[in-house]
Amino acid sequence: MENLFTSLPMVAQLATDDYVGFTFFVGCMAMMAASAFFFLSMNSFDRKWRTSILVSGLITFIAAVHYWYMRDYWSGFEESPTFFRYVDWVLTVPLMCVEFFLILRVAGAKTSLMWRLIFLSVVMLVTGYIGEAVDRDNAWLWGLVSGIAYFVIVYDIWLGKAKKLAVEAGGSVLQAHKTLCWFVLVGWAIYPIGYMAGTPGWYEGIFGGLDLNVIYNIGDAINKIGFGLVIYGLAVSQTSKTAEA
Repeated sequence: MENLFTSLPMVAQLATDDYVGFTFFVGCMAMMAASAFFFLSMNSFDRKWRTSILVSGLITFIAAVHYWYMRDYWSGFEESPTFFRYVDWVLTVPLMCVEFFLILRVAGAKTSLMWRLIFLSVVMLVTGYIGEAVDRDNAWLWGLVSGIAYFVIVYDIWLGKAKKLAVEAGGSVLQAHKTLCWFVLVGWAIYPIGYMAGTPGWYEGIFGGLDLNVIYNIGDAINKIGFGLVIYGLAVSQTSKTAEA
């Protein structure tokens, strides 16, 4: 029995003033709680909305697992867990794009819209990773390419085909689409601030004193959980209408 306890890994210790570690821990717990909430509520909704709720749960579950590892990585090395973070993003951000397609299927959205948004999100993330971890001397250039992909996504959902489909759907679908659009426009804009805080460039004098991990962690909690709650609200609304009909 003594050997069993001595073989168990030590719990990562966090200093009382380690605000970065604190945000990793809180982020992990918040994502876990959100995942449990979304998964356990799936059977409460009309069948056609269950996939959307499932995807919401997958987004926060994937993030929770990565935050568990990132918390321990930070505690052990006090270095930004860039690799783990981008692995998280390259899985969860495309799923967030899938959510747009799933809620717009009622208006006839085609898979081509979904794949376009996924492709743009991957370009945004890959170029961001290169600038942050591979070619830091040209971080501003890779950040520019990443930003262009981001703004194309913003255009597509605010003014392009996705917006037209949302208008055709109307009602709570249109309202949910608008809310998700605001998350992308405002919530996702948090990440470039973190990127500029952690990479060299002309912007160092503005953002150089900020901690990119705190910014990223706050952004993840707001966007991933927020996306899911918007989808949850839409599913509740649509299921209630079906029950009343």
